[in-house]
Amino acid sequence: MSPLEVTTPSLIALSAVVAAAAIWLIIWAVRLTKRPRNRPNPSMDLVDQARELKALGQIREAVFLVRGETGMSQRAASRFVNRL
Repeated sequence: MSPLEVTTPSLIALSAVVAAAAIWLIIWAVRLTKRPRNRPNPSMDLVDQARELKALGQIREAVFLVRGETGMSQRAASRFVNRL
């Protein structure tokens, strides 16, 4: 048997490792697209408008405003408004 000869079990093992790595890369890429690292930076006007709505007791409207202007999720916008 020469050193470059590949046996069937080693070929199967190599194929499994390559397939697992490909699947892992696909999953990793999908997760990165769902959680972008660039977070929206709200303007001071938006912060002032949301703070004013919250002071008037219109929290849902403030969350809606923040979501519409920044593209934040419902959860992130709610946390943002609650921290004002």
